[in-house]
Amino acid sequence: MREPALFISSMGIICALGAGHQEVLGNLLESSTIDRVSAGDMGSELCPYQGVVPDEGLDVWCGHSRNNRLLSAAMAQIAPEIERLKSCYGAERIGVVLGTSTSGTLEAEAAMTLRQMGQVFPEDYHYRIQEMGDPSGFLAKSFGITGPCYTLSTACSSSGKVFSAGRRLIQSGLCDALVVGGVDSLCQLTIHGFSALESVSAELCNPFSSNRNGINLGEGAALFTLTRETADIALLGVGESSDAWHISAPHPEGRGAVAAMKGALNDAGMIAGDMGYLNLHGTATPLNDAMESLAVERLLGRSLLCSSTKPFTGHTLGAAGAVEAALSWLLLSPCNEKRQLPVHYWDGQVDPELPNLRFTVPGDVLAENKAVIMSNSFAFGGSNVSLILGRCAE
Repeated sequence: MREPALFISSMGIICALGAGHQEVLGNLLESSTIDRVSAGDMGSELCPYQGVVPDEGLDVWCGHSRNNRLLSAAMAQIAPEIERLKSCYGAERIGVVLGTSTSGTLEAEAAMTLRQMGQVFPEDYHYRIQEMGDPSGFLAKSFGITGPCYTLSTACSSSGKVFSAGRRLIQSGLCDALVVGGVDSLCQLTIHGFSALESVSAELCNPFSSNRNGINLGEGAALFTLTRETADIALLGVGESSDAWHISAPHPEGRGAVAAMKGALNDAGMIAGDMGYLNLHGTATPLNDAMESLAVERLLGRSLLCSSTKPFTGHTLGAAGAVEAALSWLLLSPCNEKRQLPVHYWDGQVDPELPNLRFTVPGDVLAENKAVIMSNSFAFGGSNVSLILGRCAE
């Protein structure tokens, strides 16, 4: 028997598109905001286009790391719902599962640089801020939540997989509600690492174009509360796979991607024709776009409206699954009264080697009878996840 769907009762987001529901959705649907992925100056000689969150949007005295300051900005947006859930179920019945890949690495880099110069560590530096578990512990302590609490780190699928992990905690009876999501901040380790892999574009990323040549890095945070209580938007399905094809390259035929998408459809009890829109992983790297387009054509066909939103946010790595799930949530939400879809931002140069997918153009909308969105996240090592969110019938 299929488990009943869980519902997303609140969502908080901060990224290069802004902070909060209205600002992020408005900028997502306005292609004039594309210049937001160009403001970074960290390692700009290697990574000139970056999806950076402005410092003025963050509490500089909070959390001892930029990662936790990003997280705090998203936390503030769901704080009223957390307090309501605590009063309903008790702090011990609420869990936390987050995804990240950098945690407090930025501060660790600065501290180690000082140490190497013969100086002492900064007074507010502690090694634990760079541990992967720090964001989830920080959130739980800040909200006074005492249920199960941990962090997943599977590279770019980290904060997509938290939905599956969180759902299991509710289905097993260990929790009545969950805070799930992800956060990642830019740091030199990320910039130099992806540059060494020759994965970073010197231009605005160009997903699925014959001219695509790499990613733009970004940062951000997105959080959700999951419960069995009915809400406007539900988590309908999750599919995971691990094809372990290569440490940094996807399976060329997209076998792991197909398995994840198929798993999500089966989990939701749906077929490809039920989907209204697909948020592609769409990194704009030659290998990822090639395999994803093949996988989409094989399982979902060529008629499904789809796009990559990474030209608007940058690739937020460990936060990408959550950030793109949050964008999907916004597209399904009452905030999006006209059911608009974001345009697929690229140069329009079709790669003749790839299937010709139906990329969104200005004026495309989410069909009212197909208020269902799939969102893909594919990571190093073949760690893949696909999520299906849907608007509940009124």
